[in-house]
Amino acid sequence: MNLRESGLSTDESSRVLGASPAVLFVPNGVDQEDAAVQFRMGSLQIQESAVEDMSTEQQRSHESKKENDNQETFTVDKAVNQLGFGKFQLFLTLLCGLAWTVDAMETMILSILGPALLCEWRLSSVQEALITTVVFTGMLAGSSVWGVISDKYGRKYGLVLSSVFTFYFGILTAASPTFVWILILRCLTGVGIAGCPQAVTIYSEFVPTNYRAPGILLLDVFWAMGTIMATLIALVVMPSLGWPYLVLFCSLPLLVFIILCRWLPESARYYVVTGEKESAMKTIEQIAAWNNKPVPLGELVVESIDTTRGEFKDMLGKEYAQTTLLLWLLWFASAFVYYGIVLATTEIISELSSTDSSCITAAQDSDEDCWETCEQLQTADYVDILWTTIAELPGIVIAIVTVQVLGRKKALACQFALFGIFAFIVSFCMPRTLTTIMLFTARAFATAAFQSVYVYTCEVYPTTIRALGVGAGSGAARIGAIITPFVGQVLLKKTVTAAMSTYLAVGILAALAAMLLPLETKGRELKST
Repeated sequence: MNLRESGLSTDESSRVLGASPAVLFVPNGVDQEDAAVQFRMGSLQIQESAVEDMSTEQQRSHESKKENDNQETFTVDKAVNQLGFGKFQLFLTLLCGLAWTVDAMETMILSILGPALLCEWRLSSVQEALITTVVFTGMLAGSSVWGVISDKYGRKYGLVLSSVFTFYFGILTAASPTFVWILILRCLTGVGIAGCPQAVTIYSEFVPTNYRAPGILLLDVFWAMGTIMATLIALVVMPSLGWPYLVLFCSLPLLVFIILCRWLPESARYYVVTGEKESAMKTIEQIAAWNNKPVPLGELVVESIDTTRGEFKDMLGKEYAQTTLLLWLLWFASAFVYYGIVLATTEIISELSSTDSSCITAAQDSDEDCWETCEQLQTADYVDILWTTIAELPGIVIAIVTVQVLGRKKALACQFALFGIFAFIVSFCMPRTLTTIMLFTARAFATAAFQSVYVYTCEVYPTTIRALGVGAGSGAARIGAIITPFVGQVLLKKTVTAAMSTYLAVGILAALAAMLLPLETKGRELKST
């Protein structure tokens, strides 16, 4: 008897057996109808079992999906904040601070190198100013380049490469045989120095939100140390060995920095933006190990790998256009007033020591050609320069207190305005001691303003364009630094009142620009995109 005769259709038999219609063979002695009923019941049990298995599998799949949906996730911001400020951040502070120290030393020797070569090579005041100008021209050429490199290939890569560049041409500068050669080599050194602000970028991306602004401003302590070290080296080296050894000794600390970068990890934020999740987790695990803290639970959230990085159009788009233009003005003003007061200090102190006049305006009136007279800096001059250089330290305190209490915008406005006022007072006829105090105070506010601009720039831009934002801002600063020697050295030798009035005007203009910034970044978390 076949299956059809037992009451099951061909289609049913196919569904039950999962194959073509089959034939049921019944052994002799067994009732065929009973066998057919038993066969049908068995097939139904098989079907029910299959349905139960399917339901169980669907339930497990649903529970697994629900479990994945409820799985905890974290961002780089959350991880950095959770891991806190520990041993890793202290190491990073010292490392980035060392880079900042060398940058300060390379900058400070400009105010000493110019007057020394003015005497030794019988240069004009314009040629003296060019020694400073070419350095900042190189910085202008290199600032955006290092920013793009750091955004596309990594913060660490850009910082180390620029440091090697600076060290190589800095050493070569010490062997410059002529004025033309020193201009060329100083310009190339400036290209390398332009990458130093990337130390602030990588530092800001490793520091917890609550420590970010004070941490970045803490780097200015190393800047102050660099300027003081350069002055002390000049005090010891210049009278006996001369300017080549000053340049050489000021370049050596950069070699130490390059070696120590071996232990510097790449920014986790950079890895997140580029979609390199495993590398980002490795960096977070390194920080956790340094700080002796547990790695955050859950899965790291990674942005799309297609995210565009390092694009100028994003900085000048609708969201950031006003901020970018105002920041460029603030960066310009920061460098213009800071490097201007550094250069002007050396010129003013040198002139006061070369005459019997009690104030700078009287010294200028007594001898129209005094500025063209070759006067090497004396020990007393270096001491006064050192005093004004120490103003960097209270400048740091001013920056830290004002950005935390007043907020970033109001702090910038006050710092620029007060700089302008004290710089202008320098042009008044007063005793040398009081002139030194006014220079000291003006430099303190100029230092505070410069560092506050760094803080705001690092906070206002997202990770995708942060390094480029710092690099482009540094480029605007270099324009100010290129121009300021012709005010702080050339114009100052003609009339100190006109030079200081210029610095007052720039300070007031920058204060107004700071108040027009659209965003206040105090307490604001860093954005990734």
